[in-house]
Amino acid sequence: MRAAHVGYLVWKELRCLWRDPIMVCLIVYSFTVSIYAAATAMPGAVTKATIAFVDQDHSVLSRRIQDAFYPPLFVAPVTIEWSDMDQRMDLGVDTFAVVIPPNFERDILTGRQTSIQLNVDATRLSQAISGTGYAQAIISGEVQHLLPQASDPPRPKVDLALRLRFNPAGEKIGFGALMELVNSITMLAIVLTGAALIREREHGTVEHLLVMPISPVEIVLSKVLAMGAVVWVCAGLSLRW
Repeated sequence: MRAAHVGYLVWKELRCLWRDPIMVCLIVYSFTVSIYAAATAMPGAVTKATIAFVDQDHSVLSRRIQDAFYPPLFVAPVTIEWSDMDQRMDLGVDTFAVVIPPNFERDILTGRQTSIQLNVDATRLSQAISGTGYAQAIISGEVQHLLPQASDPPRPKVDLALRLRFNPAGEKIGFGALMELVNSITMLAIVLTGAALIREREHGTVEHLLVMPISPVEIVLSKVLAMGAVVWVCAGLSLRW
């Protein structure tokens, strides 16, 4: 196997790919539009979800809970009456409706068992699943801030600190883009290499390659290197921009 033969064949494959507009468009689409569309359509991404409160307690804690829901996850919450809650959710005005019972703050401070009702519009599946978790975490956090420090459970001697090197904010669109990028790399690495061989048959140059003083290993290796280089460069540009 000669490196010069492989180099010439790699250059030939790159020129043939450049003259194939359909494959060029597929590569550009796979590393741009496809990644953006898949990332922005990730289920569970909560953005400006509508939420309403039925505040029957009118306490400091109930107001703090309402103030804890703010953009971009939720829109500014509104206070409604109990009789309007079902109608607003049926019309699709509110995705979430939180009912704070009477004497909620007093029960929390005295250690009595109490609960908050969280109503969810399940027809908006993409926001209902993750939004429920966000709402529970926000409400629990505000309740914990009100409790006396002595009631806090003892912390373990060893605490696990998690740090995300990629996407430290934990945004789902970032993980979705990376997953789609891996899918594009896997698909094109196979498709482009196979299309390079099919292109030889379409142009009638397979027989010319076989009678030339080059080995089958050089032919296959040149196609793998050429198409692999294209995928590697496009994946790097997609990560950069």
